[in-house]
Amino acid sequence: MFSVNNNNLPPGCQPSEIVPSRYAVEVGDIDALVVSDGVLPLPTKTLATNADPVDLANWLDHMFMPPDAFDWPLNVMVARSGEQTILIDAGLGGQFSGFPRAGQFPQRLASAGIEIESVTDVIITHMHMDHVGGLLVEGVKQRLRPDVRIHVSAAEVAFWTAPDFTQTVMPNPVPEVLRSTARSFYEVYRDKLRIFEDKCEVAPGVHVRLTGGHTPGHSVVDLVSRGERLTFAGDAIFPVGFDHPDWHNGFEHDPEEAARVRMDLFRELAENGGLLVAAHLPFPSVGHVAADGDVFRWVPVIWDF
Repeated sequence: MFSVNNNNLPPGCQPSEIVPSRYAVEVGDIDALVVSDGVLPLPTKTLATNADPVDLANWLDHMFMPPDAFDWPLNVMVARSGEQTILIDAGLGGQFSGFPRAGQFPQRLASAGIEIESVTDVIITHMHMDHVGGLLVEGVKQRLRPDVRIHVSAAEVAFWTAPDFTQTVMPNPVPEVLRSTARSFYEVYRDKLRIFEDKCEVAPGVHVRLTGGHTPGHSVVDLVSRGERLTFAGDAIFPVGFDHPDWHNGFEHDPEEAARVRMDLFRELAENGGLLVAAHLPFPSVGHVAADGDVFRWVPVIWDF
């Protein structure tokens, strides 16, 4: 199992942080590790572009969040199934000067005793820069094994050949950076891509499936083993979505479809009782979804160590 104990790490790999940045979970025979890639400072208006500003302000106040800008958590995951080690999303990377507190996953993997060279597969939920940028970092791409398999949906690859931002509401510099990062990711890794249409099994019990919505090729990852399950929902679910699943996020390329995907995932998770982890829920982002009709509630797990 992935360990959260640092006592046996080799010299030089002891973490310098005063708070945990990784959280281990067992899903049947699959070991999983949620890793914080850091936080992204963003304007609060991106949380709900179709909401009345007064309603958004009231929700922010109710949640003890600042009115104008907030720190958006960013999580990735590592899963170990059989002989395979699977990285699920890769964080932001360090090439974006406006986000100095993100791009932390490489050193945090090292602190967990996981070498980049051990990764056999990478699953990309979608090709936004905070999910693929970590693979473009010097010292990461050179260390990935030559036969690494990178799984991404066909719809996602096709979308980024000519991406449509007409329904997004992003800070002005972001769309061009998203375009260039997705283009760089494809150019660097095109020979390693394993493109799927609707779904595929990456490793025993590790399944990736197309949802669309946030981007046309957005996908989620299901870990299923011995009657237990966990869904890594990528950017399908945000904290505000539990109270207002119909509110649109400014980074959604098809907001109406994204809201439908979100509701479907809430219902699915409430029914099957599985664990939920999402890229932008507060770390460690492990919990359940409870439902009363179409009203949903986030139930974090009790921290275990």
